Amino acid sequence: QVQLVESGGGLVQAGGSLRLSCATSGRTFSSYTMGWFRQAPGKEREFVAVINWSGGGIYYSDSVKGRFTISRDNAKNTAYLQMNSLKAEDTAVYYCAAALGVLTTRAVDFGSWGQGTQVSVSS
Repeated sequence: QVQLVESGGGLVQAGGSLRLSCATSGRTFSSYTMGWFRQAPGKEREFVAVINWSGGGIYYSDSVKGRFTISRDNAKNTAYLQMNSLKAEDTAVYYCAAALGVLTTRAVDFGSWGQGTQVSVSS
């Protein structure tokens, strides 16, 4: 298990940008696949993006592909989600998650979760 703390959420106008950060504790950050998920009011949590330990394996949901970029800095034990061209439908609580080893997009495979950060996009 690893502790995760998200930051960078806020209110932005449609078309704007935000960068989320996910800071982790411990010395094994590079062992983890890092993912971002989101949950809008009244909806189920959904996959957004995932990056493997080296950054060489990355997947995005179709809804964010081309607009969002996931990255990581293993020296800083931090993962990022750069969100550009934001839309009202991107409004949600965004969660950072860590999965040991495997590159996966399934929430059930992630054993560690942050507390979430609110992203609100006004149209």
